[in-house]
Amino acid sequence: MAVQWFSLRYGAVSRRLLTLLAVGPGRSGAAVGDSDVALTMGWGFGGRAPLESVASARPIQETVAVTRGVHGWRGDWLVNGAGDGIVEVRFAPPMKAHVMGFPVRVRRLRVSVDDPEGFALALQGGAGV
Repeated sequence: MAVQWFSLRYGAVSRRLLTLLAVGPGRSGAAVGDSDVALTMGWGFGGRAPLESVASARPIQETVAVTRGVHGWRGDWLVNGAGDGIVEVRFAPPMKAHVMGFPVRVRRLRVSVDDPEGFALALQGGAGV
């Protein structure tokens, strides 16, 4: 399988603001390859994990009303430029990532993407799902 690229979803206002902060659409996205998934949101978030560590991936109907950017704590992270199009990905073992340069481990990632169903399906190609 070739690498599949998924753009992060941004709202009109957050697109402009986050682009000014160098975490906008031109510096963000997710790549799903034969053996791993990599996700970046500019300098704010970068992570990579083997597809085998994807325990589950599913679009969720939950919307995020206020926050945009990179937020989280203790293995539970939200990476979003919009309040909808959210995919919840659970990792076991956790994904190794960096938030603003600091190493973190991600057990649950919620990420806004332009194609939530396609992203979840691409991740389900992993042995763990």
